[in-house]
Parts: sequence; C-alpha cells; structure tokens
Amino acid sequence: MAWFMCLCLFLLVSLAFLVVSLKFRSSTRGLPEPPQLPALPLIGSLLSLRSPHPPHVFFKGLQGKYGQIYSLMMGSHRVIIINHHKHAKEVLMKKGKVFAGRPRTVTTDILTRSGKDIAFGDFSATWRFHRKIVHGALCMFGEGSASIEKIICAEAQSLCSILCEAAAAHLSLDLSPELTRAVTNVICSLCFNSSYCRGDPEFESMLEYSQGIVDTVGKDSLVDIFPWLQMFPSADLRLLKHCVSIRDKLLQKKYDEHKADYSDHVQRDLLDALLRAKRSAENNNTAEVSAESVGLSDDHLLMTVGDIFGAGVETTTTVLKWAIIYLIHHPQVQRRIQEELDSKVGCGKSPQLCDRGSLPYLEATIREVLRIRPVAPLLIPHVALSDTSIGDFTVRKGSRVIINLWSLHHDEKEWENPELFDPGRFLNSEGTGVTLPSSSYLPFGAGVRVCLGEALAKMEIFLFLSWILQHFTLSVPQGHPLPSLEGKFGVVLQPAKYKVNATPRPGRLFFK
Repeated sequence: MAWFMCLCLFLLVSLAFLVVSLKFRSSTRGLPEPPQLPALPLIGSLLSLRSPHPPHVFFKGLQGKYGQIYSLMMGSHRVIIINHHKHAKEVLMKKGKVFAGRPRTVTTDILTRSGKDIAFGDFSATWRFHRKIVHGALCMFGEGSASIEKIICAEAQSLCSILCEAAAAHLSLDLSPELTRAVTNVICSLCFNSSYCRGDPEFESMLEYSQGIVDTVGKDSLVDIFPWLQMFPSADLRLLKHCVSIRDKLLQKKYDEHKADYSDHVQRDLLDALLRAKRSAENNNTAEVSAESVGLSDDHLLMTVGDIFGAGVETTTTVLKWAIIYLIHHPQVQRRIQEELDSKVGCGKSPQLCDRGSLPYLEATIREVLRIRPVAPLLIPHVALSDTSIGDFTVRKGSRVIINLWSLHHDEKEWENPELFDPGRFLNSEGTGVTLPSSSYLPFGAGVRVCLGEALAKMEIFLFLSWILQHFTLSVPQGHPLPSLEGKFGVVLQPAKYKVNATPRPGRLFFK
C-alpha cells in the first residue's frame, strides 16, 4: 500500500511539474523572436555584417532598421544584440543567472585551457568557488603594510620619476609601455608578490605575448564561427598558440616557485590563496569538497591567475591611455583638474584614495572617459542557460547575447551630445559632487558577471592620473598631430600609438 501511495505522489508531482513547464514554454512561445538580419544556410548572416565600421558602431547603426533588440546568425549560432540599458539590465541583473553562461570558441579554449578561468569560464559551482577565492584575496590587500594603495602609489612615483628623466632630457615618450609596466607591477604584486624593473627581459616578453593575444582573441575570426576550419593552417591561431605558450611558461615558473616556498602560515598573494584552497581541499576527506570537484586542478589555478593577470593589465592600461589622449585634446579639462588638485591636495602632499571625495572633477573626468571610450564596447558574450525572454521577445536556450555597451554609452536619448567629451555631465548642478545622469552607464558590466577587478581598476586610474597631473602638464610634441580618437577593435578598444611631452609643473615634488 505504501508503495502505491508513493507512486501516486510521484505521478502528481511529475504532472504538476509538466503543467508548470508547459505553461512557461507556452508563455515564451507566445512572444515573437527578435527581428533577424538576413541569413543564409551554413554561413548565417555573415554577408549582412560587411561594414567599414567596427562592430560596436555598426551594431548601433542597425537599430534604425531592426530596433533596440535584434538577432543575427554567426554560422549556426544565434546571436542577440542588446542596444538599450533597460534590456541590458534585464540580461545582466534581473535574469543574471539565466544569462550567466559563456560561449565556447576555438580561440578562447586555447587561451583558457577549455574555459578553466573566470572571464570565459561557464557559470558553475567551480566558477563561483574561484571567483570567491579571488575576491577574498583582493580584499586581503585592503589593510596592512601591503595595501593596494601603497602598491599603486609606489608605482605612480616610479612612473613620475621616468617622466622627470624624459623631461630633463627633452624627450617625448610613448607612455604605453610605461603605463603597462606600472599596472603590470600592481597586478604582479597582487598575484605573485613580485614586480619588474624597466627593461626586464621577462617584462618585454610579456608585452609581446599580451599584444599577440589581444590581436587574435575576440575579433570573431572565422575559426570561432566554423570550428572545423582549424584543420587548415591559420596565421592567427599559430600566433595565439605561440603567445599562450610564452604566457604559460611564465605562469608555470611563478607557480613552481610558489609551491617550493609555500607556507600555511603566510599568505603573500593570490597564488598563495589558491594554493591554500587547493591543499585544504586535498587534505579534506569528504568527496564533496575534493580538489577536483571544486576545480582546483593545476590548470584551473594557472588559468585563474592568468585571467586576473591578463585582464587586469590590458583593461586598466587602455583606460589610462584613452584618458591621456582626451586630456591632450582638451587642455582646459587638464587645467581644471590641476587647479582642483592644487586647491584640495596641495603641492607638498601626494594624492591618496581618501582625496577622491574632494576631487569631483577628476572623478567626473574618469567617468566620462569610461563612457565615451568603453574599454570593452561589446561585453564578453553571455549564453542563455534556459528558454527565457528579453523585453517583448523570446530567447531560446543556447542563444548568445551581446550587450553593446557602445550603444548604451552613446544613446542620444540618454546623453546630450554623446560624441562630445564633457566631464561636467557627471557633476551636480553646483559642481561639488559626482552624479550619475543616466541609467545607461555600465562601464564594468553588472550582476553576477560584473568585472571582478572594478574596485582595483578605479583605484589605479584615480591614483595614476592624480599623481601624473599633480606634477606634469601633458601635451603633444611640437609638430605632431593630436592623437587619434579612433580605436582598434579587439578584446579591448585600443588607441593608436602616440607620444607625449610631460612638462614638470613648477613648485612640485622632485622625483629621483
């Protein structure tokens, strides 16, 4: 009798689940699918995507014909493009876990050993565990002698010394490698408890492999659309594999060094934090928290550190380069920031994080740089993990969703004269505080996939810019054109190379 009651209960529960499932499916099926660009068998919408404009600009322009949400086919993959903040927040926040998946591609699999990192890794218990460890390790640096602020300020001082030397020799500088080294040393301190001197061969090698990765990942190469093409020779894939090989040798070297002198009583950096978690799981006898079950293999550890290292350097450096370009284009903005620094910080004291609240114009300028030139104009694609909807449209499980941050940050209905560089748009009416004039501002994403290094990036950008502008006025070398405002699309929107004259301001600290 008992077994009969259990069977009836099981059937009732199954029936209820089926009814709810069918009701949900019918509700989503009742919605239309987003408008779609013309598509052909096998190749999808590739012929409709030919344009002289970079993808983020091209996708923004398609709104006039297809609306704020539309779809296209990349081979057999359906891709939905989001161009409005209301729908972006639905994807990232309201339904963040539904859209928390990541697509698997040939190039990202090579880069991340088949998704064993955080940025490109699929949403899972392993992904959540690694993100939690990294977040905790970053918080560890918030206090004590090795605080993030002290690390950044030491690098800012070193950078200012280099600018002083160049000024004394009447030299113009390509700031790109100098900014990259400064930001790299901050990340190295956090990840490996180490740093690089100027001209270090290992650092030069790192510059080379990083640029190779940026040039080959994230540009929608044909091999990512048609994976079978990898059987044929490919210059891009060959370059990517070469650069990843150099990166992996460096990571393995750091990893071996850390394992050799690891101590349970000292946590120096992120790699120590990951090693501690790995050893704790290995020493735990319960299968539920084994090293493998939570993704603490050597591959996972190396890819997580490599992810933080790579993403943390390239993105922050790119923002700083764009900021300097716009300051050179708008010397009146540069002067106003310097006047604010002189008034609120003074000449004999270096800027600190505690000064941020009293430097609203500098903060507004940073926000405007992040708006007008978002470092990743197309956020890393998301994948729908189940049938769902966005706005008035149905979305099938497995669909890829791209948030066009460029559209959000250049929406004429949200921003007055969006192509105009105007830090004042982020100030209150009195000019005494920073405000957010539009909901269409998501420079670091949002929700469960929000940028893990947002707080660190904001600290670095503020401190590096405030130190530089306190001591130097930046200008284009005589006879040189102003730096280009056009970016090169890729994993990040990179500015073209340019040179800078850094003229010391009178009465400021002297750097040796």
